[in-house]
Amino acid sequence: MSVRTEIRDDGLAHVSLCRGAAGNAIDLETARALLDAARECERQDVRAVMLTGEGRSFCVGGDLREFSTLSGEALQQHLLAVTDALHEALRTFAAIDAPMVAAVQGAVAGAGIGLAAAADVTLAADDASFTAAYTGIGYSPDAGVSWFLPRLVGPKRALDLLLTNRRVPAAEAAAIGLVSRVVAAGRLAEEAARTAEALRRGPTAAFGATRRLVASGFTVDLGPHLDQEARALAAAAVSDTGREGVAAFLAKRTPEFLPLPPSP
Repeated sequence: MSVRTEIRDDGLAHVSLCRGAAGNAIDLETARALLDAARECERQDVRAVMLTGEGRSFCVGGDLREFSTLSGEALQQHLLAVTDALHEALRTFAAIDAPMVAAVQGAVAGAGIGLAAAADVTLAADDASFTAAYTGIGYSPDAGVSWFLPRLVGPKRALDLLLTNRRVPAAEAAAIGLVSRVVAAGRLAEEAARTAEALRRGPTAAFGATRRLVASGFTVDLGPHLDQEARALAAAAVSDTGREGVAAFLAKRTPEFLPLPPSP
């Protein structure tokens, strides 16, 4: 099993890369398992997703040992199969309302950066380091890296990272916006779980609308974007969670956004 997916009854999904001995390198099996995990989260209407990688490193990128066993047309078709599955997994995670928290440690390279960047909140252990790595082996990026990096760190800095493949330590990754924040390695799992739990208890539909607005803001002109904001806000205001949020604020209490339990 290269990816383990656990979805609790309360709506929190934990997706874990399980190839720790191989640095959680992404082979075809892992890419397809990530897609299965994303589709399972989509089917079960999860409220938050926590993404982790077992072992010393979060994800070192593609499985070059697997790739090196192929050549020519066979290699091309294999890489297309890997990226088709991986990219569809990223699209599926991005389309659901549930926000994603990624906890990353050790080496984060290639597609591992794409997975980390795809999360809404990315926590990095203080021992983490990031390397694009693609051009170092004569490859170009996948896993959305060439899309995420310019948006997170700016196009000039993105090209620096992609072309030079320099190692970026966790503190610098936080300073340039590649990750949300850095925590002590020994507290990474605890902080990721705490953050995911807080998001699980939040207004899931409002989170989804917010994620989509932020993503579209890079490609939509201001006028149409303002219209999208207005429609999303109006829909949120009349929803159950919107009404609960306002009522809780006026009553000076903590809002309860979780769905009511079914009647006996």
